[in-house]
This record gives sequence, C-alpha cells and structure tokens, in this order.
Amino acid sequence: MSNFWSVFITVLALANIVGCFLLIRWTAKPRPGEASADETTGHVWDGDLMEYNKPMPRWWLWLFYLTIIFALGYLVLYPGLGKFQGLLGWSQYDAYEEQVAEVEQRVAPLFAEYAATPIPALAENSDAMDTGRRLFANNCAVCHGSDARGATGYPNLTDNDWLYGGAPETITQTILNGRSGMMPGWKPVLGEDGVKEVAAYVYQLNGRTSPNPELVEAGKERFAATCVGCHGMDGTGNQAIGAPNLTDDVWLHGGSIEQIRDIVANGRTNQMPAHADLLGEDRVHVLAAYVYSLSHPDGAASAPSDSE
Repeated sequence: MSNFWSVFITVLALANIVGCFLLIRWTAKPRPGEASADETTGHVWDGDLMEYNKPMPRWWLWLFYLTIIFALGYLVLYPGLGKFQGLLGWSQYDAYEEQVAEVEQRVAPLFAEYAATPIPALAENSDAMDTGRRLFANNCAVCHGSDARGATGYPNLTDNDWLYGGAPETITQTILNGRSGMMPGWKPVLGEDGVKEVAAYVYQLNGRTSPNPELVEAGKERFAATCVGCHGMDGTGNQAIGAPNLTDDVWLHGGSIEQIRDIVANGRTNQMPAHADLLGEDRVHVLAAYVYSLSHPDGAASAPSDSE
C-alpha cells in the first residue's frame, strides 16, 4: 500500500468516527425555542394523542459512545488505519496459517494412514473415498466437472481413455507434477488442402466413413510424413508424451470433421497444473485413489496398465 492510500484510509476512518461523535452531540443539544422534556411538541393525533419532546434514554446514548470507544480501541489493537498493523501485531495471513497448521496437525495422521495403503485398495475404502470426493470437488471439479466427465478440452476421468496412462502411479504423478500438452499447428506446413486431407484420414480412423473419401488416401500419406512421430503409424497415440489415440471415439477437443480440421490447422495447447505444493503427497495419494476409482467401479480387478 502506498503512503498516499495509507494516509487517505487513516484520515477517512478517523473522520467517520469523529463525525459520528459530533452528530450525536449535535442531535442531543437543545435547540432555541424547543419544547422542554415535559412539554408537548404541539403535534396531536386522534384527538388526544400528543407528542412529548422526550430525549432518548441516557443508557441508549451511552451505547453510542461505547461503540465509538470500541472502534477506537479496535483500531489501536488491530489493523485498520492504513499501514498501521495494530499493537497486537495480528494479521489475517498469520491467523490463516495458524488455522491451517491446527487442522493439518489434526488430520495429518489420517492422511498418513491412507498414504500407506496402495491406491487400488484405498479406492475400495468408502471413508477414504468420501475424503477424496471432497478433495476433487475443491481442486478438480472446476475443470473436470463435479461428475468428473470433463468438457471440451478437459478429459473425462470416468472412462479408461488416458492421455498419459491410467495406472495408479501415473495418475499420482499427473496430479503431483501436472502435465503440459502441445500439438503444433500444421497449416503453415501442410497448407489448406493438406489440412483437409489429413483431417479426412483422421476422421475415418475409428471406423467412420469420411465425408471426403477422395481425400483419405492423400491424407494417409501426409499423416505418415507429419503425424506418426506422436500418434504412431496406426494412430493409436503415445502415452509417454500424451499423444491421444485417434482410433477410438474419444475426442478431447471434438471429433467432427470441422473440429478435426481446426485442430490440425491451428494445433492445441493444454495445461494441467501441478498440485504437489498445494495438497502435499499424502492428500494427492487419496485424490489419485478417488480418480482411479472413477474409472474402475469394479475395484482393483479391472485395473489396466499404461500399455493398454
């Protein structure tokens, strides 16, 4: 905070308190010609209901003064006057850190116990999965959705289609360290016609009939020259680098011919943030078990390897 704003806030806060005090004093002061407390103001309702000029109760007036004293005392002890931190040295950041440390001390043994359990077994622990569900809702749902089914550009975590592999260790590393996926745009290399040809070939890799069958053969040759380094000769992808499988019906950015053309032409960049510093390894272990359970509802027996 700059010195200007510090002074501005300090003056404004104190001026408001002084203003409240002066307002109370002004309203309590008798006016010239004002009726006394035992006289009526001259206002009459319903024939005989008269208004007396009674002042507010003294205890009520002193309550106003006490609030002013309280406000001044608060601003002396706690932050509120610009850069002045208060005599107690309290700050919201320190209070937050203390609360976090207190909670961590209380729950750390539980997460340590969970961390000692292998992920496939932990995924069958209902209490652990309740905790994992809350971790997911607080840290992952904003991208992958509350049901973990993802959205355009965000993977569905409930199926068994994995960019980098779905083994427990791989899921853990993905959450801990994050992922950076980048597909370059090929329009400068392929040209407009080349993009259409490659898109026509990719479209039919999962068994669909291409809307431009006359372009498929030329697209196959271009695919072999430019795309196999990541996606493989058969288009099944490469989990080591996060290259998606193009032969199934799972499309992260859309699988229509128009969408495929746009992806080939302009490329895509995806970023999954690392959560190691935010959550720590023990919480990530529980979160990984929850993510693992989403795609393995039948338990560890249905676990795939990353080679699948």
